[in-house]
Amino acid sequence: MDSTTHATGPARARRPIGRPVRRLAALAAAMTVVSALATGLLWVRMSRTGEASFSFLTWNLFLAWVPFVLAVAMGLLHARGGSRWALLGLGVGWLLFLPNAPYILTDLIHLGAIPGAPLWFDATLIGAFAVAGLALGIASLLVVHHVVQERLGVAAGWAVAVSSLVLSALGVYLGRFPRFNSWDVLTNLDGLVGVVLKRLGDPLGNPFLIQFGVAMSAALIGSYAAAWWVGGRRLDLRPVTA
Repeated sequence: MDSTTHATGPARARRPIGRPVRRLAALAAAMTVVSALATGLLWVRMSRTGEASFSFLTWNLFLAWVPFVLAVAMGLLHARGGSRWALLGLGVGWLLFLPNAPYILTDLIHLGAIPGAPLWFDATLIGAFAVAGLALGIASLLVVHHVVQERLGVAAGWAVAVSSLVLSALGVYLGRFPRFNSWDVLTNLDGLVGVVLKRLGDPLGNPFLIQFGVAMSAALIGSYAAAWWVGGRRLDLRPVTA
């Protein structure tokens, strides 16, 4: 009698962690499949042409995985009732790398610039990587959104989601045109801050920045809203309660 009680008690206490772990694992599995399909298309192109012309897409996809991994870490920590400071640290890292996910959308500028394969195949190839990157970004934001919402409330969750997407649009601009990257926060902070202050200090003097920022923000927010209402809102990462 006692042995049965001792055996089942801890199991019941740990059981609530199973649901968030399973859901995060399902997200990771889906992202792995999408990434594998994109990488497979690249392998086909490289094997047929004997050239690694589009190999930069694999690096960009790797960078898109970074915010997803950090978001999953946040989700697991939250599910175990981790501290806000630890979550904040992971969140800062996540936000710094988040623009790398939608950045792959801008790799479509390379379409038609690299010979060796039919245009339709290269469009499919780049599109597959772009979809994989966008999916990783949206999936990571879904996790962070739920963590913030379950900790601070619905309004805070949406505030973080929308502001993160707008900042990501700005990050994509900084990565594609002034050619900054996430590492510059550590290695070239003065240069990065200088460009940001210059561009934002006179936004009307750079109409393309406004046009790009509005268009990219609208695309990201629209994509995220669709993902949220299709099923993302049902993600449950509530902490374990003993």
